[in-house]
Amino acid sequence: MAAPSEVTVDNLQPQIEYNFYGAVAAARAVLPAMREAGAGTLLFTTGGGSVNPVVPMLANVNAAAAALRNWAINLHNELAGTGIHAAHVAINVWIGDGGPEGIPTATPEQIAPLYWDLRENRDRSEAVFNA
Repeated sequence: MAAPSEVTVDNLQPQIEYNFYGAVAAARAVLPAMREAGAGTLLFTTGGGSVNPVVPMLANVNAAAAALRNWAINLHNELAGTGIHAAHVAINVWIGDGGPEGIPTATPEQIAPLYWDLRENRDRSEAVFNA
């Protein structure tokens, strides 16, 4: 983790590789079959800092997550009308117990319906889960 003024290539690169490159590689692995079928859903997840970066000490993490968010929304736009839906989910809570004091929490069971809604309705490129 790094504050904005402490972000370097060395502490940003692992976050880009983890948050962004993995999603790109996964999408590229499945997109040919989805294009052939004319159907499919790609849902990408980041933390809430990809949308609203309010915790400075997560600047490198949020920058990488924002890159994924931007790419996923662009992918959604590119795939419009193809039968393939791509969307981004920003989870703006701690999942499960044991999070930092004062941080809102949610269970996976509370979050899951948002993914199902995106999958079923295919009507937007992004959703944010807040407590």
